[in-house]
Amino acid sequence: MKNNYFIGLVLFLLLGTAGISQPSNGSIYADSNNLYIIKVQGSHYERGFAQGELLGSRITDIFQNYVFPQFGSTATYNQVKAIVATGNLFSIDSLFIVEAKALIAGMNSVNSNTQNLDYADILLANSILDIKSIMQAKAGLECSSLMSWGSATSADATLSGKSVISRHLDWTIKPVLVRNQVMVIHVPSETNEQAWAQIGFAGMISVLSGFNANIGVFQHMMSDDNSHGVISGNYEPIWFTLRKSIEQIDPNQDGKNNVNDVKHFIDMQPQGFADGYIISALARSTEIHDSLIALVAEIAADAPFITYRSNSFSDTIPDDNLYTANNQIARNSSLNYCSRYYGVASNIGNGTSMSLVTNRTLMASHSHLSSNYQFMTFAPEVDLFRISIRETTAAYLEPYMDLSISGMLQENMNINPPKTLYPSLSIFPNPTNQIISFDVEWKQFEYQIYDVNGRGIMKGKSSSNSLNISALSEGVYYLVLRNKNEMLRAPFVVN
Repeated sequence: MKNNYFIGLVLFLLLGTAGISQPSNGSIYADSNNLYIIKVQGSHYERGFAQGELLGSRITDIFQNYVFPQFGSTATYNQVKAIVATGNLFSIDSLFIVEAKALIAGMNSVNSNTQNLDYADILLANSILDIKSIMQAKAGLECSSLMSWGSATSADATLSGKSVISRHLDWTIKPVLVRNQVMVIHVPSETNEQAWAQIGFAGMISVLSGFNANIGVFQHMMSDDNSHGVISGNYEPIWFTLRKSIEQIDPNQDGKNNVNDVKHFIDMQPQGFADGYIISALARSTEIHDSLIALVAEIAADAPFITYRSNSFSDTIPDDNLYTANNQIARNSSLNYCSRYYGVASNIGNGTSMSLVTNRTLMASHSHLSSNYQFMTFAPEVDLFRISIRETTAAYLEPYMDLSISGMLQENMNINPPKTLYPSLSIFPNPTNQIISFDVEWKQFEYQIYDVNGRGIMKGKSSSNSLNISALSEGVYYLVLRNKNEMLRAPFVVN
């Protein structure tokens, strides 16, 4: 499995199973309107562990009553899981594997792992759309979204030209999913990553709907596409692609925060994805060019693999508005408009009177389905995330909750100790498979190396600023150095 996250990696080792104190790096942010919101901070390991601690019983419920039944039999599930575990079916960055292992460790720490799940179960659940397509089955996910900005919102006093998107998440209704809707806010310690949030279901370490301070990304199924992935495709699961697009800082190195950050990671999969998906991406209106503010990607397992659409594409939605449901519009010039598409187009007028209310009302009135789990509005420039959650009826009929984007994404010092209390250690070269070196002025010290599960691999005393790690197998490890008064720690990768 591939790892694209080596550059700028700064992790802090907190391994309770190795005898090192493990304070929690997570907290409950809110619990209302059937949405359980948690905030996790620190490294990938720390964030994964905190999710396992806080969501363990919910994750177990999801697996027992939703994930396992999706495969019909235990034998089929185990066959699929074994293929996922080999790393030959999907290309998943190794830090996500670290996070999945940490999540299991967090569940085990509070005795909530009653199904004896392991990291491959977590990866499977986060790739379930892709897996079902390879098994020649389509998921019951639909969704729709409406993006407005520029001249479409310029007349509104609140938006004044700023960007907004309202999005329905529609899925086959299952009581287990209704009771386990979760939002996870991530505040990474890695220097090449930024704070972000995802809205989905317990156990998701990827992004179905998510945002950072500047960009929102939202996945839809492309229901009129009949292509399916193949078992030898080595695809990146779509939800992990979307996570990287909002988690990494300026991935395309253009100095901007716009939808090209999303396009960057989609374009890294020229062979396409395991199923037909439609992605809506919205950035701040300050990016000026329409194609950098709002983007729709129509992607599939067959050629043409990737097709993009902006508001310059001739369709039936006027002005600076871009609508998406579940059919192909630009791909193969299909122009396959559905009834919801026509409902919005027929009621949007000339498209120049959009506000937070009208954008959301159009969606609630003309783009809804009864299978609506979540109805959200993302408006980054007015610092607003508005969300309604299904409880007893469709989400668009439920009361909404307003959340401050900046408030959610800021670091909480109460759940993550100041970084100065945990001095990091520079290791070079990283990755390597021979000798690691490090800067330390101590004359003598103790060293220990742990794997991601907290197992001690090597230990000893040294006065040298280098260690031979050629005996270690490929993977992520943590080096801890101690003298009488101080401890330093850092990760390194063996390739």
